[in-house]
Amino acid sequence: MKISYNWIKQFIKTDWTPEQTSELLTDLGLEVEGLDTYQSIKGGLEGIVVGEVLTCEQHSNADKLKVTTVNIGTDAPVQIVCGAPNVAAGQKVPVATIGTTLYTEEGEAWTIKKGKIRGEESFGMICAEDELGLGKSHDGIMVLDPDTIVGTACADLFDIENDQVFEIGLTPNRADAMSHFGTARDLKAGLQHKDINLELITPSVSSFHVDSRSLKIDVDVQNKELAPRYCGVTISGVKVAESPAWVQHRLKAIGLSPINNIVDATNYVLHELGQPLHAFDADKISDNKIEVKTVAKGTKFTTLDGVERELHEDDLMICDTKKPLCIAGVFGGLDSGVSTDTTKIFLESAYFNPVSVRKTAKRHALNTDASFRFERGIDPNITEYALKRAALLIQELAGGEITSDVSDSYSNKIEDFQVHITFDKVTKLIGQEIPKETIKSILSSLEIKVNNVTETGLGLTIPAYRNDVQREADVIEEILRVYGYNNIKTTTKLNASISNSSKFEDHKLQNVVGNQLASQGFFEIMANSLTTPTYITLSDQLKEEHNITMLNPLSNDLSVMRQSLLFSGLEAVSYNINRRRSDLKFFEFGKTYHDYNGTREEYKHLTLFVTGNKSQESWASPQQKGDFFYLKGTIETALERLGISRYRAMPTKNDAFTEGIQYSQGKTVLVDFGIVKNKINKHFDINQEVMFADFNWDNIIEIAKRNKIKFTAIAKYPEVRRDFALLLDNKVTFEEIHTIAKQTEKQLLKNVNLFDVYQGKNLPNGKKSYAVSFMFQDEHKTLTDKVVDKIMNKLQKNFESKLGAELR
Repeated sequence: MKISYNWIKQFIKTDWTPEQTSELLTDLGLEVEGLDTYQSIKGGLEGIVVGEVLTCEQHSNADKLKVTTVNIGTDAPVQIVCGAPNVAAGQKVPVATIGTTLYTEEGEAWTIKKGKIRGEESFGMICAEDELGLGKSHDGIMVLDPDTIVGTACADLFDIENDQVFEIGLTPNRADAMSHFGTARDLKAGLQHKDINLELITPSVSSFHVDSRSLKIDVDVQNKELAPRYCGVTISGVKVAESPAWVQHRLKAIGLSPINNIVDATNYVLHELGQPLHAFDADKISDNKIEVKTVAKGTKFTTLDGVERELHEDDLMICDTKKPLCIAGVFGGLDSGVSTDTTKIFLESAYFNPVSVRKTAKRHALNTDASFRFERGIDPNITEYALKRAALLIQELAGGEITSDVSDSYSNKIEDFQVHITFDKVTKLIGQEIPKETIKSILSSLEIKVNNVTETGLGLTIPAYRNDVQREADVIEEILRVYGYNNIKTTTKLNASISNSSKFEDHKLQNVVGNQLASQGFFEIMANSLTTPTYITLSDQLKEEHNITMLNPLSNDLSVMRQSLLFSGLEAVSYNINRRRSDLKFFEFGKTYHDYNGTREEYKHLTLFVTGNKSQESWASPQQKGDFFYLKGTIETALERLGISRYRAMPTKNDAFTEGIQYSQGKTVLVDFGIVKNKINKHFDINQEVMFADFNWDNIIEIAKRNKIKFTAIAKYPEVRRDFALLLDNKVTFEEIHTIAKQTEKQLLKNVNLFDVYQGKNLPNGKKSYAVSFMFQDEHKTLTDKVVDKIMNKLQKNFESKLGAELR
């Protein structure tokens, strides 16, 4: 938000410098992020002086150039070559001296230098008005009044507006400060706390009066919930033209382009008082009646920017008896706005429902100065005052007469807020005791009325325009920001207590697993919990009725809370692949959100994404794709790191996978993982295989808590390894081999490992070869070949009888 220092001083006559004011505004919570200089004439005519043309002769080598000698008030006249057709001896002219910086119409700077033009030296430049920024004419040089004194700085001759503009980073809760008046009001409170008592000057509307009642526009507010207050008045006999320079300077200083005197007046009051207004061409209002209502869904409406928009049934519209005229609080209509032919206007000032305006603005992707203020909540009690202020300003700028009474629809008055604070709470939250009289003085300076005072606290009335101050804590924050955060002393003693916390707390387990995944080359992502409702069409397991829909979404693509972390992760995968990063390993800790028959539930998850190669390209190692088994190994190491080693594998029921596995303990699901379907990948423009794992983090935490870590001494006796090469049916899994082996020998068999798989030539159809290793160990003695051979024979017989295996 841009705030003009000169404009602020119309409300509060401070002699503080802009830099001092910046510091105070920042201390008050209106953080000044920058301080810029505005000049109505760029460069401020610095280096431009009044000169008198003493002689003017034809250039010997150029028909269109003249060689002049000009007195600029120095010891000797200077020679200047000039190409203007109207230059003549005896003229008083503006001269840009050597070293002066001039600016083009586009704002590019260029410097006057000593030079030669067609062989003749030139020591400056006689300027036209467009070269100085004083006009648009370039027909010839600018000729000044003959009585002007030679050598006078041109900056002293012309009315140049010099201003300092604050760039304020306004937080969304400070709707009360979205104007020069609101900023000045805060500044007054800050100065008062420093014992500088200045009056807050408000523009007077006492001269407002009705000249005649010749043009009455009836107002019918049909939706009072969306338009709690609506005021209007007509002005006839206006003349649309350019605004005077002082208005244009005010608007340009804060980055607005002047349009015409009517529109500029409404913009002026908007930034002056924070009340948006809109001027309609009264001749374009059918039947002299305004209706404030919603219209049918799909109604076409063309806004001032020339874009035809399709209206929503919840959009509040300003209409006449036949058509919509304006999107209430957001944007005007092309066919009802003020034009050069306008002579009568209907001026609107209103308070619209903030939520309604925000939804409408987001639906139509419109962000205007009016919607910015309406959707944050303006002051409902200045609606009529601002209307009168704007009407008087329009009369001043465009003439005309007030030709109707002010209509004011305000059936349900928006009341001030009642809050009670206690002094103990103030001290507790601030951390320092503030004198009671200081507290009351600060509240008074903020226009917060103290209704009653007791030994323990205060009963307060908060003005309606402070819609962000409705709780005791909010009031204490107001006290603190005016008192000054920097005035709160830092204690020399620091007290702290050590809490006894479990090592199985959520954030600790997240750090354990997260660090392990990061060491394996995974990158953590954090996706938005808000997503598009269209993703539920990608999985039959996601239901529309389970969506939690945002009441006030930022956009349609962020209107529901996610039911799965898969799609937000695929967005990140697609984003990176499109930027030539195709070897990806991601993990995310996040939540899913569901509405089950009116009961809202959320669940914690850890998800993994693997696509492309497992590692970066290197001469030292060949490239290997990150396949299903790589993901499986990563999952198992993560579970093992948490002490979870016992789980059952079964086919997953997740329909997002072409093939996948689910690990569980009993009925408790730990993780689903597999290869994402191509159909889903294509939805995100991903043309490579993606592996995905979804841990139920809530279940993981509960099971990790139940696991007790047992410490055992390292065995003193050596291990013995034996291998089998088994010829098996293709349908036989390693899990079956592992289970049979463990059932056959429960004491000495420590580990079973599949170290080679072969399918191809020299094998019968439907067969495969597994190379399996078996590790044996006795913790009390050295194993003999006789004992190991006996176990291996049992294993062989069981594999043959139960799996139909053959030794190769």
